[in-house]
Amino acid sequence: MSTAPNRRAVAVILLIPLMVTLALWAFAWPAARIAPRDLPVGVAGPASAAQQLQQRFDQRDGAFDVHRFDDEADARAAIEDRTVYGAVVVTPQGPHLLTASAASPVVSQLLREAVTASVPEDTPVRVTDVVAAPPGDPRGSALGASVLPLALAGMAAGAVVTLLGLRGARAAATLIGAAALVGLAATAVAHSWLGALTGDWWTVAGVLALTVLAIGSAVAGLAALFGPRGIGLGALLMVLLGNPFSGVTSAPELLPEPVGAIGQWLPPGAGGSLLRSVAFFDGSAAGAAVLTLSLWTLFGLAAVLFARRAPTPAEPVEPAREPALTG
Repeated sequence: MSTAPNRRAVAVILLIPLMVTLALWAFAWPAARIAPRDLPVGVAGPASAAQQLQQRFDQRDGAFDVHRFDDEADARAAIEDRTVYGAVVVTPQGPHLLTASAASPVVSQLLREAVTASVPEDTPVRVTDVVAAPPGDPRGSALGASVLPLALAGMAAGAVVTLLGLRGARAAATLIGAAALVGLAATAVAHSWLGALTGDWWTVAGVLALTVLAIGSAVAGLAALFGPRGIGLGALLMVLLGNPFSGVTSAPELLPEPVGAIGQWLPPGAGGSLLRSVAFFDGSAAGAAVLTLSLWTLFGLAAVLFARRAPTPAEPVEPAREPALTG
């Protein structure tokens, strides 16, 4: 009796619990450890009062990265530029909290609680949402839920291109075409129908398409370099790590270190950040995310175009040619 089937059965029995454990770690651990870590916030107002307020933020060691501004106008500009998530303006009537629920509803609520807890109970706290989330998605749920479908769409494109045996320019054109169609379809749903995204329609579609293209190209490129095992590596990076590490449902600065930073180096996190910038902030702070997505796309397409790999099961193996007989 052959032992090969038995070995495969044992491998499956051991592999499934391992994958489940890894998935629970990747998804549940960051969510269970959400807390501010160098969260950029602002303080504005008279020097003495602002200094006292900054000291209260600094008492939570490592939680907040406090930026000082001269007045409310400067604080609002910093929020709109995505330099800070919110700011507290000291006024004679009491603290005035400026938030941006479009940047992160979770952070907005956290700042409300932190400022309310830091002032006497009878002191009113006025709150202004400088960049509000759209009425179609006031809690940011639709935006947070969009990362996984985009990752799956990119995974599917890269895997199908590989398994169908497409190579070179044909594979690259297929990836680009599929990403463009996904971008148009996703924008029609999230922007036109649900109203969860605002901003220029075609710019949003381009961001969604670039995100899918970066993921799909990376998966196909890894498969071109390492064979079918590259698809598994792509799934690990883009879905199992990229989705929960993206910080789209909360904020990268709320995730355990260095999870938040790693997530922004992967296409799902960079795509989510770029989508916020173009949908709600007129493209502010979009440069790093554009660079990340572009580098993943270029790496993947270069591997697809130039890497030599073994044929997949869907590809026929060309028979070796016999040398011609002479004489």
